[in-house]
Amino acid sequence: MNLTAEMVRKWLILFNEKIQAKQDYLSELDTPIGDGDHGHNMARGMTAVVSVLNDTQTLQEVFKETAMALISKVGGASGPLYGTAFMEMAKAAATSDQLSDLLSAGLAGIIKRGGAQVGDKTMVDVWTPIVTEIQKRTLTKIEIEEFVMATADLLAKKGRASYVGDRSIGRIDPGSQSSGYLFESLMEVI
Repeated sequence: MNLTAEMVRKWLILFNEKIQAKQDYLSELDTPIGDGDHGHNMARGMTAVVSVLNDTQTLQEVFKETAMALISKVGGASGPLYGTAFMEMAKAAATSDQLSDLLSAGLAGIIKRGGAQVGDKTMVDVWTPIVTEIQKRTLTKIEIEEFVMATADLLAKKGRASYVGDRSIGRIDPGSQSSGYLFESLMEVI
């Protein structure tokens, strides 16, 4: 599937709407295993993203400006991780507009920046299977939800959640949940 700048703008606007509506829930998920601010940080970042979208023309510009807004406005690990994903997608957009290529580049950036692997209870646990399903053109909203919910069963091995040890089990990873909203928004556009 080919992406256009307009499709990505619509995708990010829908993602912002979900983040704004769910920011309290995301912060509640973050409270027992993190700083309790994931939702509010993401809401602040996505407000900044939406404010720069009208100034972007190309696919590469949309991804780059999104990355810069997220890195500058979102605190904790989420800003650098999401920002890196979008920056890597901006770099990939120089040579491809294929959704699977762009998301693969974003995932590679997240893995490189955060050092997480599948099973570490991070957004990698959602991004990895979703990128695989998108490559096969078989992703559904039900699968997105299943990938997010599956993080509850994992022991956190990265990030602040790893500090609480076994208490991280039974709780959904907040970054995975916000990633779920990202990909639900994408599905609504494509």
